[in-house]
Amino acid sequence: MSGSVNPNLYSLDVNVDNLRGPFSPGEVDAFLDTALIPMRIAAVGQNGWPLVLSLWFLRDGDELLAATRPTSMLVAYLTQMPKCGFEIAGDEPPYKGVRGRADVVIDTDAGGPVLERLLTKYLGGTSSPLAQKLMAHASDEVCLRLQPRSIVSWDFTTRMTDSTNASA
Repeated sequence: MSGSVNPNLYSLDVNVDNLRGPFSPGEVDAFLDTALIPMRIAAVGQNGWPLVLSLWFLRDGDELLAATRPTSMLVAYLTQMPKCGFEIAGDEPPYKGVRGRADVVIDTDAGGPVLERLLTKYLGGTSSPLAQKLMAHASDEVCLRLQPRSIVSWDFTTRMTDSTNASA
């Protein structure tokens, strides 16, 4: 969760063999804990076509959590095949982020509490009109618990320094 990150403790339960890229385990945790961008999730439906969409997320120990409606197409896809690809990366240079593959558990009891935590992370609380509108349906949310099996990080900050300075 939030707070300081112990660089010697890797909270996401991924074998070191399944972690690639320039970020150390602690840097992956820190990136996920501070990212205020949505997570892109890709799931494959029964028709064989992938669905990619964005959801707010938070890291909770060894899982990435999101909340959504139980009637969403994503929930239908993940019920059929509880695996997904995910990516957390910004759209502005310099590009850096984390992506991977995960098993997914659909938790029908934790949707409301997770939604409240997401609203606090992304909106600063539950008092805004948008937060109140979303919380009005909190009891009907489900929690997606992504349990990462592989993680890849990337950081193009060094090689993109010239392009970011030119746009300033």
